[in-house]
Amino acid sequence: MRVNAVLWWILAAFFVVVDVAYLVWNLVSYGAVEWSGTVALSLAAIASIFLAFYLTRAHSAEHGELPEDRIDGEIDEGDPEMGFYSPWSWWPIMLGFSAALLMLGLAVGFWICFIGAALLLVSVVGWVFEYYRGYFAR
Repeated sequence: MRVNAVLWWILAAFFVVVDVAYLVWNLVSYGAVEWSGTVALSLAAIASIFLAFYLTRAHSAEHGELPEDRIDGEIDEGDPEMGFYSPWSWWPIMLGFSAALLMLGLAVGFWICFIGAALLLVSVVGWVFEYYRGYFAR
């Protein structure tokens, strides 16, 4: 985590330098500030600073090194249990399809959102309760 925080601090400094250079370049070339690029680079710098600050604070709060930060760290030390996912489940595909249909409805026609929302609700309920019914019920 320490390495990640340092990389984010470097990225934040890079965005600050690029933002200042972009601002000066526009002032010299055109005599005015080009606001969209200047604001975008400033916001990228601010976001990088937020992430770097969070990672620095999280690293200091843990009072220890992660296996990724140590030279003698093994791969098995940094391999936590991520949860249980059913390899045979079709519900995540249905969930992705219904979410895509919902977003398509926002972009194309609002009436499609109702179909997407209904399918999304069915998909979420099906995925949550997949182990409570049928062949894999417990």
